Amino acid sequence: MTVSAQKSASAVGLAPAYAAARSRLGLVGLLLVLAVVGWWWTVDQMQGMDDGPWTALGAFAWFLAVWVVMMAAMMLPSVAPTVALYASMTKRRSPVAPLLFAMGYLVAWAVVGVVAFVVATSGGRVFGDVLAWDRGGRWLAGATLVGAAVYELTPLKDVCLGKCRSPLGFLLGSWREGALGGMSMGIRHGGWCIGCCWALMLSLFALGVMSIVWMAFVAALIAFEKLVPSRRAATYGTAGVLLALGVLVMVAPDAVPAFTIPGTGSMSDMSPIAP
Repeated sequence: MTVSAQKSASAVGLAPAYAAARSRLGLVGLLLVLAVVGWWWTVDQMQGMDDGPWTALGAFAWFLAVWVVMMAAMMLPSVAPTVALYASMTKRRSPVAPLLFAMGYLVAWAVVGVVAFVVATSGGRVFGDVLAWDRGGRWLAGATLVGAAVYELTPLKDVCLGKCRSPLGFLLGSWREGALGGMSMGIRHGGWCIGCCWALMLSLFALGVMSIVWMAFVAALIAFEKLVPSRRAATYGTAGVLLALGVLVMVAPDAVPAFTIPGTGSMSDMSPIAP
């Protein structure tokens, strides 16, 4: 075989690999675009609605819609490598199954949004003014942040974070064929992510769930934990930040940057915003 023939054969052999790489790159790009759109829409919906810790959640349908888009904005950038890995393992190169995988991931977080709404509204009715900022709300917010810091150092957090940081074992052990199988795997992977991040999301409620600043802060912590090379640095670093915030919220809330103290900022109509 001549040198030119060998080069041609090599090029033919590499063509599918290049095509697959381009496909995965395009998939990651699409997820990042969806995340950017999610951020843009969430910023538009939440303008002027931050009332600090335990902000009222408004109507159920509106909150759930905002929550799902918020999760897409916050989570898709850090989960994109997992979706790309899943896409590389599928037999077919169609983007349908990977996108359904990502959709299943968001379905899992949508369930968390429903639970959060039920707990928040029920708690408000049962406890009422007891959780007001000038009574128990301040201490509950601080304790929530401290509790989230403690959870960062637990074995359960470590196991769940391992599944998020190294998803290959999860994908191999939970593999399901077909598009619906991809959605099922996305839901399962979302379950591990919930186990990893539920305390961070609870911290968002304690800081101001309608605050774009705190939403971006928690999203950055989630990405930091999943992507920084050292797992120990990720968990201990996040725990330290949460602990410091919890103590400040309890003893010196005015010292927390971008923190809205309930009753001191402008109140907003929490009804759905018309398109």
